[in-house]
Amino acid sequence: MKNYNRMPENFLWGGATAANQYEGGWDEDGRGPSIADILTGGSVDKERRLTPPAPLPEEFYPNHQATDFYHHWKEDIALFAEMGFKVYRFSISWSRVFPNGDEETPNEEGLKFYDNVIDELRKYNIEPLITISHYENPLHLSLEYGGWKNRKMIDFYLRFAKVLFERYKGKVKYWLTFNEINMLTQDFGAVFCAGMLDPKDVCEQSRYQAMHHQLVASALAVSMAHEIDPEFMLGCMLAYHNGYPYTCHPDDILYAQQFGQIHNSIAGDVHVRGYYPGFAARYFEEHGIQLEVLQEDKEILKKGTVDFFTISYYSSSCVSVTKDGEKTAGNGSDNLKNPYLKASDWGWQIDATGLRYVLNQIYDRYQIPIMIVENGLGAVDQLTEDGKIHDDYRIEYMRRHIEQMKEAIHDGVDLIGYTCWGCTDLVSASTGEFKKRYGLIYVNKNDDGTGDFSRIRKDSFYWYKKVIESCGEEL
Repeated sequence: MKNYNRMPENFLWGGATAANQYEGGWDEDGRGPSIADILTGGSVDKERRLTPPAPLPEEFYPNHQATDFYHHWKEDIALFAEMGFKVYRFSISWSRVFPNGDEETPNEEGLKFYDNVIDELRKYNIEPLITISHYENPLHLSLEYGGWKNRKMIDFYLRFAKVLFERYKGKVKYWLTFNEINMLTQDFGAVFCAGMLDPKDVCEQSRYQAMHHQLVASALAVSMAHEIDPEFMLGCMLAYHNGYPYTCHPDDILYAQQFGQIHNSIAGDVHVRGYYPGFAARYFEEHGIQLEVLQEDKEILKKGTVDFFTISYYSSSCVSVTKDGEKTAGNGSDNLKNPYLKASDWGWQIDATGLRYVLNQIYDRYQIPIMIVENGLGAVDQLTEDGKIHDDYRIEYMRRHIEQMKEAIHDGVDLIGYTCWGCTDLVSASTGEFKKRYGLIYVNKNDDGTGDFSRIRKDSFYWYKKVIESCGEEL
């Protein structure tokens, strides 16, 4: 009889980062600027600012150095191996490979860096999981073409993807086409997902058109990848928005359902089923959204469906048709506060049970393997006099979520992996802060630009090592 209290023996335990938040080396070895390189620092009370067409000398841009993986990759990968990682999710900086994004040939120096990273991971038997596009379109593509509202972006993206697929065939199995593509259903996604710098493009018309272009690009990339190597596994990645009804009023129940349909299921259905769901047409009509869809797009989407489904999951919130109630922060959204939940230092409500709910919801809808590729707690970590970080709060957060993962597997969900977000400290995408730390590894870098980038193992580092060694038995 199957032991439902154990995780699968081949479960992919690991961690996740993104090039623009972690890598640094923003102007080295031929790399061109990305949209992340013109984003200033910020805080929970101060929004990050864009400064196109270039960085300003008087401003601080935290992503330029980030936490300097570019010069610490060997050290960091050795630390990942010490924790026992089975998989490491990272992104490849588009502008390191194609500095402007529209060149015919790639930057060989940029590719050599990723050659080294992937070979080092393979040395430790760590499976690379590569996100092709993660919140950093080449800046030139935004300034010259307007970002993803322009259909020309599809060809630029496919040229980039083809270089990666052909170069890393036999070395990389798992790929994600776009990070949190469904963030384009919200204002946040206009810049971060689509690289659209014109404030007028925050509108739904531009955002949904950009998302359509990315969905077409994703489908074409999936088909291309399977032709290059049938062993490739291509996945989608959504920021899963879990919005509970604020009250039991039928209007709130219906509103919560519609919230999930729009923010999760439009992108999810196209990725997995290969077509837009019926409710999308009504939403587009009622919101004056007129997508330019070419005749061949329908066949492209149908053929290019993904092999597995991945999500980021940090928190949940409540939604109401009246929108009356105390607001709470979240990953790209601010909805209503749930009175039954505690929150992080940044106001994100902690809801481990919600993860089980979400995993069941996704698997019931799609019936394909699922991986959690972002989950973690952003918190202020205090370095003690003897150089330790006692982050019991992070351990408790992860423990509770892993417990719910086990419950979801018992429910019948085909969950194949978990990569905690920010296995090392990095720059927060939303606030541009270093002090909002997610890592199991502390990096000495601060919001005023000081710090020597030295690495320190937190208490959570040793705890997660035991979790992986025991395949989730020791929590």
